[in-house]
Amino acid sequence: MREIRREDLVEAVARGLAQAVRELAPGVEEALARAREEETEPLARTALSVLLENARLARETGLPLCQDTGIPVVFVRLGEEVRVCDLYGALEEGLRRGAREGYLRASVCEVLSRRNTGTNTPGVIHLEMIPGDRLEIFLLPKGCGSENMSRLSMLPPAAGLSGLKRFVVETVERAGANPCPPVVVGVGIGGDFEAAAYLAKKALLRPLGNRHPQPEVASLEEEWLAEINALGLGPLGLGGRTTALAVHIETQPSHIASLPVAVNLQCHAHRLVHLRL
Repeated sequence: MREIRREDLVEAVARGLAQAVRELAPGVEEALARAREEETEPLARTALSVLLENARLARETGLPLCQDTGIPVVFVRLGEEVRVCDLYGALEEGLRRGAREGYLRASVCEVLSRRNTGTNTPGVIHLEMIPGDRLEIFLLPKGCGSENMSRLSMLPPAAGLSGLKRFVVETVERAGANPCPPVVVGVGIGGDFEAAAYLAKKALLRPLGNRHPQPEVASLEEEWLAEINALGLGPLGLGGRTTALAVHIETQPSHIASLPVAVNLQCHAHRLVHLRL
């Protein structure tokens, strides 16, 4: 049994969160640069240049990429041979410390009174047990310009692949400029009501543009990305060829009478840090 000290976990999460809000996820900056080279609309090229300059300044100054530093979403993969004292408490303390040391805007409030918690916590924490003696943590600060544009539907199975595609593409089209495109589109298909939403969020953890290992799902990712970019919304909704940088789909089996599908949008400031302890 391998033991991880509570303080080591707190420190890692605090550093990781502060890093996440000022650095784009791996591959995003390169994808934005490629999109700029491929754009034919002058206004779209200018918008992408502004996004790239913003990323550079955030990285060099240590300031957040966006004024909305988001609600902290945490995916934890805990090895069965790892012991951590007070796992959830350590994660929350790390998030609080990271928000304070990273100068994150306090964006989290009590949902009914709307009274601000003042710490940008609590976070949204998902725990998965895995074999082995490793602990992996994904920190995904989620701004609500994109989060608020997400949707879920319990489609009838007869809707089929065409119904799934229509729902995903219409979700991006209805969102327009609100999620600050070019977006990353996380899609969850299957399970039940809650599982579909979880899968859609989990899909955002995959390295940008890495295709699903199942060829039939990877083919849908490519097809739906092309359909979304054909909408012409473009960077920041100003028109152009690049409305989305990637479509990531995650699936799991579902009930014979159900076809759940969820879409979780992520803005161009795709912030994600992967910690390994």
